[in-house]
Amino acid sequence: MLSKRKLAKGRVRVTFSMPPIEGVNQLHLVGDFNNWSVTATPLTQAADGSWSVALTLEGDREYEYRYFANNDDWHNDWAADAYVINEFGTENSVVNLKTPANGEKPARPRRASAKKKI
Repeated sequence: MLSKRKLAKGRVRVTFSMPPIEGVNQLHLVGDFNNWSVTATPLTQAADGSWSVALTLEGDREYEYRYFANNDDWHNDWAADAYVINEFGTENSVVNLKTPANGEKPARPRRASAKKKI
């Protein structure tokens, strides 16, 4: 799940959240914003088992991302703004920080049909 808050100078504070995932004791956010590093952005687990991390990102662009669990399993954010096929033939989640033009409505996300991992 994504939560976005506009900041000054075109930046956006984005909170990335995941519900509890059975058997997961380590979860990292991996994407364009951290050069797809599987260790750079760990999520914190709350008492209810959910996971989250907040990043300040440059606005007016889209970022692809996924979650990397237990150093061997990939997960998508099934509440992402959109999804795109990656070079491995699976899907990446997308967070859209673009500002719609006057009068335009944001595009509806394309829903992934099933959870996939690479």
